[in-house]
Amino acid sequence: MEGYFYTFLYMRAHARTKSKNISLPQLFELLSYIEFMFFYPVGTENSGFLCTFVPMNQTLTIGLDAKRIVRNGTGLGSYGRTLANDLAQINGLDLRLYAVDKGRDDLRNQVSEGDNLHFCYPRGFYKIGPGKALWRSKGIVRQLKADGVEVFHGLSGELPQGLGKAGIRSVVTIHDLIFMRHPEYYKKVDVSIYTHKFRQAIRDADCIVAISECTKRDICELGGISGDRVEVVYQSCATRFAAEPLPQKMWQVRSHYGLPDSYVLNVGSIEERKNVLLAVKALRYLSEDVMLVIVGRRTPYMKQIERYMVEWGLSDRVIILHDVPDDDLPAIYRMANAFVYPSRYEGFGIPIIEAIRMGLPVVACTGSCLEEAGGPDSIYVDPDDDEGMAHAISQVLFGAEGRQQRIERSQTYVQRFENTGAAQKFADIYRSLL
Repeated sequence: MEGYFYTFLYMRAHARTKSKNISLPQLFELLSYIEFMFFYPVGTENSGFLCTFVPMNQTLTIGLDAKRIVRNGTGLGSYGRTLANDLAQINGLDLRLYAVDKGRDDLRNQVSEGDNLHFCYPRGFYKIGPGKALWRSKGIVRQLKADGVEVFHGLSGELPQGLGKAGIRSVVTIHDLIFMRHPEYYKKVDVSIYTHKFRQAIRDADCIVAISECTKRDICELGGISGDRVEVVYQSCATRFAAEPLPQKMWQVRSHYGLPDSYVLNVGSIEERKNVLLAVKALRYLSEDVMLVIVGRRTPYMKQIERYMVEWGLSDRVIILHDVPDDDLPAIYRMANAFVYPSRYEGFGIPIIEAIRMGLPVVACTGSCLEEAGGPDSIYVDPDDDEGMAHAISQVLFGAEGRQQRIERSQTYVQRFENTGAAQKFADIYRSLL
């Protein structure tokens, strides 16, 4: 009934104001204010007035942007889910995760709700139609204020407008600026939108966080700001990539996906920038028993890969998997021979760390931050050198000289990315802002 009531009220209000040239965003802003004052009267804990007094105590109330947490299976979604779960283990933090809706159940359920972690969704008019977009960019601020949020953390490079005026401190994590470094991989309208959000975020944020030194350099150069304003907090790797999968689980996964006894693995969206075609091309120079398993979201770039496979007779040496549940990934990693990540540009490259933690040697590409993620004992080649990629893979396959030593040194290197480090650093940042 609540949804029908808001829809009816919106239609009546829009009909009455249409002749007065009031835009839809202005209309939603007006209606949301009326709704907010109605549901949060003066004198209550969640009063609609922006000057509501929030008693200070030792527990900090932190708001997290949860859009990607409930919608993205990998990348930004994995980052947000891992960080939220890790933050929930730290005493003195009350976490509120804000999303426009519940998104995907399988992703949302990877974050454990409890006494100090709750999901929050739009209220009133912001739950319908264009109100959702307006809520993320601006309307959310009143809700944050009503919920007593002291620090809001934008986990994916953007912040809502008006946090500072509402007295809410802000942190923004910027993962990469690929849309500025390589705009050829994006639609022009998306480049404009992402660039605008980036510039607004670095202007408004009380603290700017980069996930790598490479991203920090890009922020300073392309954003025209001093390095003193940017802190580097390395991305954590989920705990499931630290534990050995059970033999039964590995058998089930191998059987379900038809995995060969030995294979080279790639994990990541199957898109042009990720450049997995280079690994496919490298198969031509490797022994015919070397197989490639690609796990990732399908995009139009897949057509290039499929054409090449057919042209060179490689179709029976490449297995491509889509929509793989997160629970199956550790077993797929663990059963692989080696990991290849030929991306042309990344903000960090978390799959490299996942692979190393699961005991795989890594071959990646030069040109961005992958050396920073993989360390000195992984091998790096030019992103256009298919023969070089083949030679590098041959150096890390089972039986290659120094393979185990390479793995052990790499595992020592990636210990700097252990889970608890990032969460504690962010907790310290939140406290430093108050």
